[in-house]
Amino acid sequence: MGNIVKSLLRIICTISVKRQIGGYGARLVVNRFSRVTKNTYCGDYCNFNGMLIQGTGCVTIGNYFHSGQKCWMISDIHNYEGSMIPYDAEMISKDIVIEDFVWLGSNVMILGGARIGEGAIIQAGAVVVSDVPAYAIAGGAPAKVFKYRNIEHFVKLRDDNMILR
Repeated sequence: MGNIVKSLLRIICTISVKRQIGGYGARLVVNRFSRVTKNTYCGDYCNFNGMLIQGTGCVTIGNYFHSGQKCWMISDIHNYEGSMIPYDAEMISKDIVIEDFVWLGSNVMILGGARIGEGAIIQAGAVVVSDVPAYAIAGGAPAKVFKYRNIEHFVKLRDDNMILR
């Protein structure tokens, strides 16, 4: 009985994501409960393993995206420079862009205004508050680049279509 319920929830979640998502590509896989906004756009072969996307900013996710469990993308912040303290009723939206072949570890949080370049890896538990360059490996809070992939090797695998789907 438990497996049937899990399968039904996975199907419902996938249908819900596809219905809500602004645009989605081929083979969106939702392995755990995920919630997105109408301003979320996904490329082909994206895998969500528990993704929460909130806010009114545009979130664009490229092709071959993979996430660990319990990841967040938050595209709105409260206006702390407004007419009240600690913040006023105005929300400030900032877009999030995730390029192709990005991999997020579990419990990653990405805040509005961030762009993550092609082939980047974000370490589990990281908080991304600014841009991460292509092929970078970043971690921490706030996330900092501590290493780069072997770009030649990455490009060869990509060009030879050696891609996990």
